[in-house]
Amino acid sequence: MSHSPARPGHDAGTRPLWITVAVLLAVGIVVPLLVWTYDTEEPRLWGFPFFYWFQFLLIPIVSALTYVAFKLSETATARDRVSRGLPRHSADSPAARKEEGR
Repeated sequence: MSHSPARPGHDAGTRPLWITVAVLLAVGIVVPLLVWTYDTEEPRLWGFPFFYWFQFLLIPIVSALTYVAFKLSETATARDRVSRGLPRHSADSPAARKEEGR
């Protein structure tokens, strides 16, 4: 009785992947909210104050983190489906159509 049952939504084997997805997405939400960390004019980059260029720098970084989180979520979802006896991809997903050659 010391073992707690896994949550119905996720297999225990994919829990680290889902945690990683949550952390990667949280970075894009939390960092822009920490305004006091970039509320300064120095250092300047090509004449732009720090608070401008830092926010512009966040765009490609958060985009890359979101892409990685998406790919990890695809992997975790496929593993969760297999662990429940379902096909790796749902029948109407682009990945399933690709596997079938449609």
